Amino acid sequence: MDCIFCKIVAGEIPSHKVYEDDNYFAFLDIRPLNPGHTLVIPKKHYHWIWDVEDIGGYYQVIQKIAKTLKKSFATDYIVSLVFGEEVPHAHVWLVPRLPNDGHGGAIRLDNVKEVSKEEMVEIAEKIKNNI
Repeated sequence: MDCIFCKIVAGEIPSHKVYEDDNYFAFLDIRPLNPGHTLVIPKKHYHWIWDVEDIGGYYQVIQKIAKTLKKSFATDYIVSLVFGEEVPHAHVWLVPRLPNDGHGGAIRLDNVKEVSKEEMVEIAEKIKNNI
């Protein structure tokens, strides 16, 4: 299968991992809408989130990561977004909203932030340390 997320889970493509267990994997988005923008995916390939066999377990992990992002970025505002067309592997975006983040009232998908590799490493460590 030629799925970029499956390759990330397999370690064939590097990522800034923030969480992993037997079934789920979370990593920083390389085109973040804000620092800490995290993707939470099942390790097993499913095209859509509603196809995930244990969707309750999946959302428990999403909740855990969202609460960790709140703590890590001192915000109560974490946006969750579900797509599926850009990468055909079930995934949920978790985006911390921050003061003066340039998004206005609603998150703007075209407002991608520049985050250096060094900052990505620091952000991933910060999140992992708060889980």
